[in-house]
Amino acid sequence: MIDRATLLARARDMRRNPTEPEKRLWRHLSASQLEGHKFRRQTVIDYCIGDFFCPLKKLIVEVDGDTHDSEADFKRDDRLRGKGYRTVRFSNLDVMGNMDGVLVVLRDALEGTPDRWAGRQASTTPNPSSQEEGLW
Repeated sequence: MIDRATLLARARDMRRNPTEPEKRLWRHLSASQLEGHKFRRQTVIDYCIGDFFCPLKKLIVEVDGDTHDSEADFKRDDRLRGKGYRTVRFSNLDVMGNMDGVLVVLRDALEGTPDRWAGRQASTTPNPSSQEEGLW
């Protein structure tokens, strides 16, 4: 197994040198452009590097070229699913030739995935009144 420091360095290099399909998809995911969801590029998740990751939904988006090993991808996706992550995969051809379709599938995946922190209450502290502060 590769150590975390090596994975982080590899992810950083992958962010600096994205493939053309990754660049094109990032243009639609960056700056919360897709339904307001924040995505990160080349994120280390449990000793794997996800091409794109939406932390709120625990949604991993992979853009696969011809050299991907589908059996290894299935095992990886299954392991991550056991930890609460969902993976959506697209081929380079999908991204290069059918971006509208890719974005529709991603919107559906985002809508169909519960928020990671949905069950938690926001921890807000009410502002004390001026009387409580002794400013009366």
